[in-house]
Amino acid sequence: MNEENRKKSRSGGGARPIGRVAGRLVATAFGRRGFVHAEILTRWAAIVGADLADHSQPMRLRQSQGDRDGVLEVRVLGAGALEFQHREPEIIERINAYFGYRAVTRLALVQGPIQTTAAKKRPPPPALLGPAEERAIDAALAPILDPRLKTALLGLGRQIAGKRVAKRTRP
Repeated sequence: MNEENRKKSRSGGGARPIGRVAGRLVATAFGRRGFVHAEILTRWAAIVGADLADHSQPMRLRQSQGDRDGVLEVRVLGAGALEFQHREPEIIERINAYFGYRAVTRLALVQGPIQTTAAKKRPPPPALLGPAEERAIDAALAPILDPRLKTALLGLGRQIAGKRVAKRTRP
C-alpha cells in the first residue's frame, strides 16, 4: 500500500460501501419516529403476514424501557381496525417472535389512509382476447416444435395482445 492510500484509509477518505453510510442515515431517520429497529417498517408484510399488511402500516413505536415493552401505533384502513383489534395478541406475538424479545406489548390502532407503494399496487387483470387474436397467436406459433418454448411464447403473445386490446377499449 502506498503512502497516499494509507492516508486516505486513516482519514476516512476514499470510497466506502453505500450500505454502511445509508444504514446509519436510515437508522437515524427511523429513530426519530420511534423505530429502534427499521425492520418493523421494511419487513412489515413478512412480520404480520401479507393479509394484514395490505391494509395497515406501522407508524410509530413508543417504548417505555429501552427497546422493550413498546406500544406500536398502526394505521389501519377502515373496517380493518376491527380485525386488528381481534387479532392483536397474534400480531404482538408475531412481532416479538421476529425480534426475539418483547419489543411490543400493545397496539394503538388509528383508522385512516395508508401510504401505498408500487409493491402493493396490483396490475390490472389481462384483457380478454377475442377469437381473432387467439387465431393470430396460434398461427404465429405454428412452426415452433418445442412445447416448452411454445407455451412460454403463447403466454407472452397473450399478454402483448391483451395490452393492445386494453388500449383500444379504454375510455
